[in-house]
Amino acid sequence: MGAPMSTMDAAARAALTQKLESGAVVLGLALTPYQLEQLLDYVALLLKWNAVYNLTAVRDPAQMVSQHLLDSLSVVQAFARAGRVLDVGAGGGLPGIVLAIWANVAQPDMKISLVDTVHKKTAFLTQVKAELGLQNVTVYTARVEQLQVDPLFDVITSRAFAELANFVKWSAHLLAPGGHFIAMKGIAPQQEIDHLPPGWVVREMQSLTVPGLDAERHLLRIERQNPGVATIKIEHGTE
Repeated sequence: MGAPMSTMDAAARAALTQKLESGAVVLGLALTPYQLEQLLDYVALLLKWNAVYNLTAVRDPAQMVSQHLLDSLSVVQAFARAGRVLDVGAGGGLPGIVLAIWANVAQPDMKISLVDTVHKKTAFLTQVKAELGLQNVTVYTARVEQLQVDPLFDVITSRAFAELANFVKWSAHLLAPGGHFIAMKGIAPQQEIDHLPPGWVVREMQSLTVPGLDAERHLLRIERQNPGVATIKIEHGTE
């Protein structure tokens, strides 16, 4: 299953598996051996393609586990009731591919679409889908503002894709009624929140702690405004 981590011996891979598994436990996730293997096979593919296509500035596999896998896994439980998810500006597949690997076991009815404008990135995502057998993944090469789909998405997410105003403006036409945005950010983006388009509100802002990562991380849930419902702001903790 997947591509072997050919540049890494068994002991190194075992150490990465332990780092990933223990970090997931801290996040409240019990990953199966199958999920652990797929996540590390994804890292192997990222390492292989990164040598040519520069998909990520992170080059060290151990840092990829913290900065990419665990960072993405820190938000997956926020998608627990989503049926159709879109990852905008998916790049190398974060969080979309990690979410798809998690959902294959935890929530098999979930469908994840990934969109990016850069063909080399979507070529990589298509290869990951094929090699890891991710039948729950669809890849689009397009500008999100020009993408048209039916049915629409329950959740639209991004990881440091754009300012919140542009993220919402460019992709709101793809959000189903009653759906919401989940944005992954570093420091709390109060200025971006203040500039959200009219009719949109941050319902929740959650501070995340990612094992092995000494940096601020925040999850924001953005919805169409419902008069009379106040913004909820959570300063600390994970779901």
